[in-house]
Amino acid sequence: MDLGRFCSVDGSDPFWDWNRTWHSENPDLTQCFQNTVLVWLPCLYLWLCAPIYVLYLKSHNRGYICMTHLNKAKTAVGFLLWIVCWADVFYSFWEKSQDGGGCSPYTQAPVFLVSPTMLGITMLLATLLTQYERLKGVQSSGVMLNFWLVAILCATVTFRSKIIQAIREPLTVCMFRYTTFYTYYTLLLVSLVLSAIPDQPPLFSQASRDANPCPEIGASFLSRISFWWITGLMITGYKRPLEQKDLWCLNSEDRSQRVVPQLVRRWNNECLKVKRPEEKMLYSPKKAPRGERKDGQPIEESEILITNISQKSAEPSLFWALCLTFGPYFLISSLYKIIQDILMFVGPEILRLLIQFVNDSNAPSWQGYFYTALLFVCTCFQTLILQKYFHVCFTTGMRLRTAIVGAVYRKALVISNAARRTSTVGEIVNLMSVDAQRFMDLITYINMIWSAPLQVVLALYFLWQNLGPSVLAGVAVMVLMVPINAVIAMKTKTYQVAQMKSKDNRIKLMNELLNGIKVLKLYAWEVAFKDKVSAIRESELQVLKKAAYLGAVSTFTWVCAPFLVALSTFAVYVMIDERNVLDAQKAFVSLALFNILRFPLNMLPMVISSMVQASVSMKRLRVFLSHEELQEDSVERKVIAGCSDSISIDDGSFSWSRNDSPTLKRLSVRIPDGSLVAVVGHVGSGKSSLLSALLGEMEKLEGSVSVRGSVAYVPQQAWIQNATLKDNIMFGQERKESWYHRVVEACALLPDLEILPAGDGTEIGEKGVNLSGGQKQRVSLARAVYCDCAVYLLDDPLSAVDAHVGKHIFENVIGPQGVLKDRTRVLVTHGLSYLPQADLILVMVEGEITEMGSYLELMGRDGAFAEFLRTYANKEQEDDDSDSAPKKLLENGGPIPVIGNSTLAAAVRVDGDVIGKKAKNAEVGKLTEADKANTGRVKLSVFWEYMKAIGVALSVISLILFFSHHFASLFSNYWLSLWTDDPVVNGTQPSREMRLGVYGALGLSQGIAVFCYSIAVSIGGILASRYLHQSMLHNVLRAPMSFFERTPSGNLVNRFAKETDTIDSVIPSIIKMFMGSMFNVVGSCVVILIATPLVAIIIPPLGLLYFFVQRFYVSSSRQLKRLESVSRSPVYTHFNETLLGTSVIRAFGEQERFIRESDGRVDHNQKAYYPSIVANRWLAVRLEFVGNCIVMFAALFAVMARESLSPGIMGLSISYALQLTASLTWLVRMSSDLETNIVAVERVKEYDDTEKEAEWRHDPSSLPHGWPTAGNIDIRGFGLRYREDQELAIRDITVAIQGGEKVGIVGRTGAGKSSLTLGLFRIIEACEGEIQIDGVNIATLGLHELRSRITIIPQDPVLFSGSLRMNLDPFDGYSDEEVWRALELAHLKSFVSGLPDKLKHECSEGGENLSLGQRQLVCLARALLRKTKILVLDEATAAVDLETDNLIQSTIRTQFDDCTVLTIAHRLNTIMDYTRVLVLDKGEMAEFDSPSALISKRGIFYKMAKDSGLV
Repeated sequence: MDLGRFCSVDGSDPFWDWNRTWHSENPDLTQCFQNTVLVWLPCLYLWLCAPIYVLYLKSHNRGYICMTHLNKAKTAVGFLLWIVCWADVFYSFWEKSQDGGGCSPYTQAPVFLVSPTMLGITMLLATLLTQYERLKGVQSSGVMLNFWLVAILCATVTFRSKIIQAIREPLTVCMFRYTTFYTYYTLLLVSLVLSAIPDQPPLFSQASRDANPCPEIGASFLSRISFWWITGLMITGYKRPLEQKDLWCLNSEDRSQRVVPQLVRRWNNECLKVKRPEEKMLYSPKKAPRGERKDGQPIEESEILITNISQKSAEPSLFWALCLTFGPYFLISSLYKIIQDILMFVGPEILRLLIQFVNDSNAPSWQGYFYTALLFVCTCFQTLILQKYFHVCFTTGMRLRTAIVGAVYRKALVISNAARRTSTVGEIVNLMSVDAQRFMDLITYINMIWSAPLQVVLALYFLWQNLGPSVLAGVAVMVLMVPINAVIAMKTKTYQVAQMKSKDNRIKLMNELLNGIKVLKLYAWEVAFKDKVSAIRESELQVLKKAAYLGAVSTFTWVCAPFLVALSTFAVYVMIDERNVLDAQKAFVSLALFNILRFPLNMLPMVISSMVQASVSMKRLRVFLSHEELQEDSVERKVIAGCSDSISIDDGSFSWSRNDSPTLKRLSVRIPDGSLVAVVGHVGSGKSSLLSALLGEMEKLEGSVSVRGSVAYVPQQAWIQNATLKDNIMFGQERKESWYHRVVEACALLPDLEILPAGDGTEIGEKGVNLSGGQKQRVSLARAVYCDCAVYLLDDPLSAVDAHVGKHIFENVIGPQGVLKDRTRVLVTHGLSYLPQADLILVMVEGEITEMGSYLELMGRDGAFAEFLRTYANKEQEDDDSDSAPKKLLENGGPIPVIGNSTLAAAVRVDGDVIGKKAKNAEVGKLTEADKANTGRVKLSVFWEYMKAIGVALSVISLILFFSHHFASLFSNYWLSLWTDDPVVNGTQPSREMRLGVYGALGLSQGIAVFCYSIAVSIGGILASRYLHQSMLHNVLRAPMSFFERTPSGNLVNRFAKETDTIDSVIPSIIKMFMGSMFNVVGSCVVILIATPLVAIIIPPLGLLYFFVQRFYVSSSRQLKRLESVSRSPVYTHFNETLLGTSVIRAFGEQERFIRESDGRVDHNQKAYYPSIVANRWLAVRLEFVGNCIVMFAALFAVMARESLSPGIMGLSISYALQLTASLTWLVRMSSDLETNIVAVERVKEYDDTEKEAEWRHDPSSLPHGWPTAGNIDIRGFGLRYREDQELAIRDITVAIQGGEKVGIVGRTGAGKSSLTLGLFRIIEACEGEIQIDGVNIATLGLHELRSRITIIPQDPVLFSGSLRMNLDPFDGYSDEEVWRALELAHLKSFVSGLPDKLKHECSEGGENLSLGQRQLVCLARALLRKTKILVLDEATAAVDLETDNLIQSTIRTQFDDCTVLTIAHRLNTIMDYTRVLVLDKGEMAEFDSPSALISKRGIFYKMAKDSGLV
């Protein structure tokens, strides 16, 4: 049965009629077509979508929505529609029964029963779906909206047709059907409007719980596809700069707690897959249980070791884990991409039809308008699809970054020490910042891998239709381009790897340089390190330069490729055959297709190189995530019933990594519950390693270890977080007021709380910069005590504090009467006075326990221990009547805290109210300055700075080259349009050789210009890079110490890593693209204006709209970018901090809390990133709309002026207009990218304006050669303060010290001892008075002239990664003999000659592969090497055992015999034989005389000596 019979009984109503529909001035569709296709289309759509949609809703339940008026209205309208359809059906039945009654016999055809029935059932389905959506919590549905839209569009055609019919043939009108149809049409409109309105949020939804939920969840479908929902934020951002509080919470599916565990779970599965096959392969030898040979020997099974070799190479696939985690969501984007790729080819097709329309003067003019409208609709639809695609990609990228950062963080907490050594802090932080970023960048392009070939194939298909086989010439050119681009991509990859390596090294060095900045300044080593950094930087720039040349070649190929393709194709086409005429339709449709081709061809190499980079990153990540972890089971934690031992080791041997020889061997120890165990031994004998073994930080090679109960650990070098003092002590435990007071008092922290500006609310800088060594150690101890655990492992916590403070802490915390008296305590110590009170003493020599027993037992045995004691024990007489005033608590030593306030020290009250000094303003306690987000527009001066850094001449040349390239490009296309309009004589175009020649020449000049400007911009970028980095490095090194205490190292590292990377590689390429798209836009507008001058009416208003949208967007986008980069620093700062304190975090079992903290910081960062990607989409939708309008108007005016337009010019105009949309969007993207990235220059230049130290050197130097010759120090009325707004820290000090004198400096905490030395080295400049050395006022010298001629052995022994030799003599100023001599005097010669590399021995970051004592000795060796007339010791021997201490003291006495020595003393016995002692009190000089005279005076010094048991 044909459709004609189906529609009308007699077949008088055909299905299709060309004359009626197309070749007519007033087109209309046939009745049959209207009653079938237009009715069935919406039905078909809904029935196809419904099953998939229902399944989707079933799996994505958001909770149900209560019945609302909106919902009731939707349901009611649905039912009404259903009723209307059924009314039609019943009417048809009634007509049939009337037999010829009703409207007309023709309405009795089957279609009048079938169509309304189908429609009725579909409406019922629609109503049911609406209800089902409500139950599943869908607030606004795209499926339904589209259904109503399709239904309305189909009905509109019928609507027009019915009106025309009513006007033309009023007698054929059937009243009932007209009434039902108009009712139906009205209800459809109502439905469409209702479905565009979003419903209220479902019950119990995430949004109702968040403080500031993201409006996306509740936005309507239309708002979602046009990204309208972000407009509120954009308006806020336009009115005032956005702040943190304006940002929305993340959607629940983007948060760390959802995303990270998914990836971690999948990755662990991958790891298990790889491990299983390996484990099956190993068989160990077994004794056969029974069955003996005849001679009675048991039969031994042979040892079978089948190792599967190929299996070793199997690595767990991180790629597969990522695919499983993010693949399903990401697949949606591929669907969008396919639709968009197909839509791309609609433009050229319509262009072909338009040119055809212009050529055919008989075509009815409505066709032109129809094509224009179709073009507009298609381009708009393409825009929406493309932006949706990008949105999915970017969201996936964001989740990917969250997941990677989270996975790396979690891994860093469990990685074993051996593995930890293979990657430095810098490298691990790079995994988080750079490599995670690489993945984010790749995700946006990865679909191009299949999409680009698809686009190429489609384009070639259409080209073949257009030009026939001559397309093959163009294809050949493209194929030739591919290997060139591939080679370039491969080369670029090798450069990339090299650059990453240099960058890693540079950041690692910068990290250390910033951590050890104080030492650099004290030794005047800045220049040496600046040169080291600059050397790495130079090699980095060399690689960048090579990459830039390559980049220029690739830019050249990709700009010229489409042109060469067009040229070769056209040349072959006109040359093959005389009869081939290049007319407008062929030329411009081909050009439009070649322009489409250009994109996938450019993108492919880019995607490939991006994939290559990501694969490098993937490998780095995989290696890191596959590192071996600490053995979970190395320490048994379970409580064994009936066992009284708290800690036991049976025959244990341990090493730092599996392949090393054991560090600790043959250990067997049992420690009963509640006992105090002291561990003693020389430097490097393995005392700290023993504690690490108990914590499970070392590899257990054999034996067993068990520790009962929770563990608290105090490391040898205190690990302090950048948080308030209170948070450092409480360490995540809940606040117990009385216990907290008790702990603070026991750890002798009360006096320190007095001095700190905001009591325990004072913020402590990174690594505790504003606390003295002793204070850090006591805070670290207080943290352990506050935790209240069963077992305490204390790694020499008393070394950094004074004798009397140490005694106080021992009595009140560690000793038999201390707070911890019922706990098991393992104390590593060098203090002999505590040993008699220990229940058990372990003596360690070279990793073995040689003796153990109580003090008396060991003395009785008369072994090595007794010998050691007799040599070193002081005559420690305890004075019974020693007054126990709180003064004792005050520690002697430690630099005044940077923010200390000496007058407060006067009012030492030991009441509880000291602690919560709430009265003190919390602001006072702030120390570090968070990274600030600048607000407002980037100033033009920043661009000017950048241009100056490039060089103005070079900038101008680049601009001229740019201009010439675009001019040549425009002119060549114009020339093509003239060519196509050439008259055809006898079937050929006469002047085609000339046309072709000029066309080719224009193309060539274009290529040359491109090559030159690409090189000019890249070289300029490198020059700017070099200049900006050098000046920043110089400025940072010239900054005074106070700058580093205020600025977190994370911020500085961020400047040297992220911002420098931006200036190196991002800004030059953005400038190239920005200039390119700007000229493109201007050029396109010019061409369109020449072709259709009428467009001049439209361009200004559209231009204004465009400009407004762009400004509107940039103000928000820039601020979001700033907020994002400001919230990025804390992620890395926290990570850095965690890496330094992993052992402490693990010991306390606080991993979960730190993971939560890190996740929180990442989410906080993504909160700013998510709106910024949505803002990009918001902008693109609006701008492409502006572009689409321009295309529409260009086409519209061309159609209107078709009489006067030549086809060539029209083709040129519309093909340019089609490109315009892309260029416009790209231009705004690039201009805002340029603004957001140029911020890097602004942030790098920030440090130009920070305050600087005095000059390093004065030229010419006024100093006599060899100064100081005598070493006389004359201090006159000297005073200094730490900050402008504070009291003087020391004042009015007048002391004259003769050359060669040995002077001790003592005083309580905050008395100003370290301030005096800081003043001597001019780390802090004097406020009053002066210091003269050998008659020269030091304030008149260059800092390096001063600092290089006096030597200090600082409190914290800082080493840098590099050779041991570099650490002793970075300037290579001494011979090897001198270096060895210094090592011998520092008692390191035997150790160093035992190392495989001797002086070349690589120190790891921070010197961590040497023990603390050895590091201290290296510092001594530095001093011996410099051998200046003045030596300052700052608590230098706090970390070494007594024997080493004695060695150091005797070395100093012999080697520096003729020098002036100033010692800040800790153990008073070291200075009792000095010539004089300076006693400071509250920043003033209290006493100054020889030790014996001071003791007889019975002043402050006498009391201190008495406390130390020296009198």
